[in-house]
Amino acid sequence: MKHSRIFLAEFLGTASLLIVVVGSGIMGETLSQGNNAIALLANSLATGAGLYALIQTFGPISGAHFNPIVSWVEFLWKRITLTELRSYFLAQFIGAIGGVIATHLMFGKQLIELSSHNRGDLRLMFSEVLATTGLLLVIALSGKKNVEATPAAVSLYITAAYWCTSSTSFANPAVTVARSLTDSFSGILWTGVPGFIAAQIVGGIVAFQITKTLTASENEFEQTRR
Repeated sequence: MKHSRIFLAEFLGTASLLIVVVGSGIMGETLSQGNNAIALLANSLATGAGLYALIQTFGPISGAHFNPIVSWVEFLWKRITLTELRSYFLAQFIGAIGGVIATHLMFGKQLIELSSHNRGDLRLMFSEVLATTGLLLVIALSGKKNVEATPAAVSLYITAAYWCTSSTSFANPAVTVARSLTDSFSGILWTGVPGFIAAQIVGGIVAFQITKTLTASENEFEQTRR
C-alpha cells in the first residue's frame, strides 16, 4: 500500500511538472512572438511556481522527488529502500512522458514529437553538472534550520537556474528524456540526452560528497560544543 501511494504521488507530481514546463514553454513561445527572453521568463516563472505547489501537495506522501537523481541520492543516504527506489524511478519516467503527451494533447500537437533543439555542446554538459549539484545541495541543506523552507528554496533555485545556467537547468533524467519527445521551446534533441544524464549523475555524486563533508563537519562541531 505504501509503495502504491509513493508511485501514484510521484507519477502525478512528475507528470504535472512536465505539463508546467512544456506547457508554459509552448504558451510563452507562442505569445512572445519570437522574443526568447520573454518566453524563457514565462517558462521559468511558471516552473518555479508550479514546482512549489507540487512539492507542497505531494511532499507529505512521497517526499516530492519528481527526479531520479534525488531519489538515488536519498537511497545513498539510506532514507529509502531499493524496492522504493524502483517505484520512484518507474513513476518518474512514466509520469514525465505522460505529462508531455498530455500537454501535446491540450495544445493540439502530435502526441510524440522528436525535438530538433540541439543541446549537445560540451559546455552544456558542464552546466548540467553545476545545475544538478546546486539543486541537490539546496534540497539537502536548505531545511537544516527549518524544513518548511525547502519547497520555496527549491522552487526559487530552479527559477534562478533557468537564467544562470547555459543548459537552463534540466537537472533531472526523467525530465530530460521526456523533453526529447517535444519539439517545442523546452525540447532537447535526443542525441544530447545521454550526455545530459551522465552530467546529472556526476552532479548527484558531487552533491552527495559535498553534503557528506558539510554535515560531518557540522556533527563534529556539535560534539565539540558538548
